[in-house]
Amino acid sequence: MSEQASQVTAPAQSLGPWRRVWQRFRRHRRGYLSLWLFSILFVLSLGAELLANNRPLLVLYQHQLYLPLIHDYPETTFGGDFATNADYTDPYVIAKIREHGWLLRAPIPFSYDTIDYYNPVPNPAPPNARHWLGTDDRGRDVAARLIYGFRLSVLFGFALTAIGMVIGMLAGAVQGYLGGKVDLFFQRFIEVWGSLPELYLLIIFASIFQPSIGLLLILLSLFGWIGLSDYVR
Repeated sequence: MSEQASQVTAPAQSLGPWRRVWQRFRRHRRGYLSLWLFSILFVLSLGAELLANNRPLLVLYQHQLYLPLIHDYPETTFGGDFATNADYTDPYVIAKIREHGWLLRAPIPFSYDTIDYYNPVPNPAPPNARHWLGTDDRGRDVAARLIYGFRLSVLFGFALTAIGMVIGMLAGAVQGYLGGKVDLFFQRFIEVWGSLPELYLLIIFASIFQPSIGLLLILLSLFGWIGLSDYVR
């Protein structure tokens, strides 16, 4: 009986730690399905310009191909009146292109900052065939803003986590390996640094520098490594 039990438990014990963690995670069906759903949405959001864009993906005009997604073309290229960049949300420009060709547009023909001046419904508009999730109070497509915002938020979270892990592991490894005065100095520094009001610092720096994603990433990274450094230490 003991030999049979050992044969049954042997394969489970021979698995590596990461393999055991993965198998245990797969038994949580909600978490496993959520991971797949999140991965699919994230991969799709990486091509947000192909899903939601106010520029056509491809234009064929008078037997010549154009790539508005990459290059800027004046309106006169498509038979318009102005030498400025073509506005592909303008019904006049679209009609001019379709007179002598065709255009391939994204499923959502609006970008995150495109204001739909030609929307027949007052803003904020409810969901309809033109705007799947409606528009905000300025006339911007909500679905497009969700796609671009999702990508930005996830990439920002990944970058912040990666930077915090690198700094935290280095700081904790130095403290734990050297010890002594180095460890004592680092611990006092962490106590002082961790007690600083993070929100107030964000407000102060935002008033001094131009607010941007890079500035927010730097400021949050200055505090995101403290917790991990304690574990590594």
